[in-house]
Amino acid sequence: MSRFSRIAVLSPVLAGLVVASTMVHAADMKGKIDPMKAKGIAFLKASQNEDGSWTSPKILGISGLVLTGLLQAGVDVDDPVVQKGMKFLLSFQQEDGGIYNPTSNHKNYESSIAVSALVAGNKDKRFDEQISKATKYLKEIQWGPDEGASESDPAYGGQGYGSHKRPDLSNTAFFLEALHAAGMSQDDPAMQKALIFVSRCQNLESKYNDTVFADRVKDGGFYYTPAAGGSSQAGTTENEGLRSYASMTYAGLKSMIYAGLTKDDPRVKAATEWLQKNYSLTENPGMGQQGLYYYYNTMSKTLKTLGSETFVSADGEKHDWKADLVKTVAEKQSSNGSWVNPADRWYEGDPNLVTAYVLMVLSNCE
Repeated sequence: MSRFSRIAVLSPVLAGLVVASTMVHAADMKGKIDPMKAKGIAFLKASQNEDGSWTSPKILGISGLVLTGLLQAGVDVDDPVVQKGMKFLLSFQQEDGGIYNPTSNHKNYESSIAVSALVAGNKDKRFDEQISKATKYLKEIQWGPDEGASESDPAYGGQGYGSHKRPDLSNTAFFLEALHAAGMSQDDPAMQKALIFVSRCQNLESKYNDTVFADRVKDGGFYYTPAAGGSSQAGTTENEGLRSYASMTYAGLKSMIYAGLTKDDPRVKAATEWLQKNYSLTENPGMGQQGLYYYYNTMSKTLKTLGSETFVSADGEKHDWKADLVKTVAEKQSSNGSWVNPADRWYEGDPNLVTAYVLMVLSNCE
């Protein structure tokens, strides 16, 4: 028998072994994920306030993220806890279509998060009308000529806090997540406008990025915002460049993919190379322990969107990123089923928020 004939005979056998190995791995992952999810779900169900909110009725985004986490983890929208939470959330839908606390400066965050929650629970298209109104509102508040931003302005296409008078990548990433979840086409003008802003948040000089910061830190990573003088939560370099950090780089990469960029685009390649050099589960590279669970969630969603089961770091090592994340969060779960970040920044000292993040991580790892 020739070598090629032997391979032909063995191929079905080898294929069967690969399938069997994959099934065993999937079953092993499910066995690890399900008990964590069950404990996290039980914690969040028990911590709901009487009015249907979590943590505080004034901080609408946390309730929206908890609902998204519960729904993505498999809790049915008709579950009494979810129904109560949705009723609370929708009580804040305003006449302009946005879903936000009128006293809040976080109208984009809150409305974007609410849209994602509604999409996750849109069983029988019951929330179609509310989603449509909210996405219309979000597109109306995107930075553009109405906000005094021409296309040459670094603020153009972004979303931000009302109090800071400028857009940022985190707000814009939540906005794009909401539009993507709602089924918006990647060619929609709002998506393409946002891509202009996102591209300017990258430390990569190109025809898509000619801001004053574009060539100061030539590493391909992302930072918080180039608008209103620029800002990075990771600080600045000696030449006043804006330092890249991992949570924003994953957010930037995911946002570019939602807006239609492929793996061959130089912006995607540069971001991927930065992440390959900074693969970590022990910290949010560039920020240490700050924003760690936001980082885990954004990392898992981005790698899931890329559709790869492994992530190859710069040293050539292939990482089973799902297994790495599941192992990491398993070690951090509290006895009451919750998770919390001792580095209490961006509300990560709140177990409701952090547990919601982890439920989303676990769902992305399934």
